[in-house]
Amino acid sequence: MDFSWFLLAILIVWSLATGLFPYFYKGLSAATYWVMGIAGAIGLLFSIVFHELWHSLIARRFGLPMKGITLFIFGGVAEMSEQPPSPKAEFFMAIAGPLASIFLGIGLLLVSFFGSNLGTSRALMGVIEYLAWINLILAGFNLIPAFPLDGGRVLRSVLWGWKENIQWATNISSKIGSAFGIGLIIFGVIEVIAGNFIGGAWMFLIGMFIRSSSQMSYRQMILRNSLSGEKVSKYMVSDPVTVSPNISLEKLIKDYIYKYHYKMYPVVEEEKLIGCIELKSVKNIPKQERDHKKVRDIIEECSESNTISPHESASKVLSLMQEKKRSRLMVVEGGRLKGVISIKDLMNFLSIKIDLDS
Repeated sequence: MDFSWFLLAILIVWSLATGLFPYFYKGLSAATYWVMGIAGAIGLLFSIVFHELWHSLIARRFGLPMKGITLFIFGGVAEMSEQPPSPKAEFFMAIAGPLASIFLGIGLLLVSFFGSNLGTSRALMGVIEYLAWINLILAGFNLIPAFPLDGGRVLRSVLWGWKENIQWATNISSKIGSAFGIGLIIFGVIEVIAGNFIGGAWMFLIGMFIRSSSQMSYRQMILRNSLSGEKVSKYMVSDPVTVSPNISLEKLIKDYIYKYHYKMYPVVEEEKLIGCIELKSVKNIPKQERDHKKVRDIIEECSESNTISPHESASKVLSLMQEKKRSRLMVVEGGRLKGVISIKDLMNFLSIKIDLDS
């Protein structure tokens, strides 16, 4: 749960308790409206998780690993570590969320209908009716064919299956998504001018989010395709700068960090790689102690989070760097250092390639 989700939850509770529920369900106490608002926000949380969970379950059905579900101010997102393997997988993964929301919404409407006939409390029925309609609205909005919304992903799967070109399909879907985002931004500005500040500002922010997400999705597709099939060994620096574990941190700063400006250095002793040292580790040591402490004292051992095989795909390196928030990785084979690969080297290559291709 991203911190922004809690801001959204507060806004939802407030708007339900002071606006929607008092308008549609008159005559209840203020405390009841606030309880209804809290219950509505919790129900919305469950609805979003339910929606994203079905995306994740279908993705796993097609063999795609899922890193998790993140809730933030614009809703939720199921985080995939890889792209869908086929148009069929993309279609079923995308449509699963809206269908789940539709079924949940219809189910809650039925509960509301029968509950009202049985004389169930108005407050409880109010929350159930709200959740029923919000799920149907959630499904309807997500089915708009604007990438990266679910409808945009459905559109991409159809275009991908038609042309058998995922980059072309992503380009078209992203342009539609970007145009939809611009439309929401314009509509939001008009609403603000007309006096509906909160609604207009919300539309403006959603439009900005959709537009930037659609553009980012296409850029990520270009990155993956450009690095597809390429090996780490092609981009690594085969004679990297290494440091001895026996030098002081002060000497490391003066003779290496200030000179080469890297954030990570492999540590080698008698031609054997024993780990690496990072700038963030050095920063944590007080200045007065850096002359006495050695690199060996704060060395980070080799692990899957800071090393990669020279035969691994370059696209995996990019994903690993993003996941672990590292700008450099040691390229290791048989326990020996073969080189270093950096995000800067990859980006320079991609910049040139995209420039030539365009």
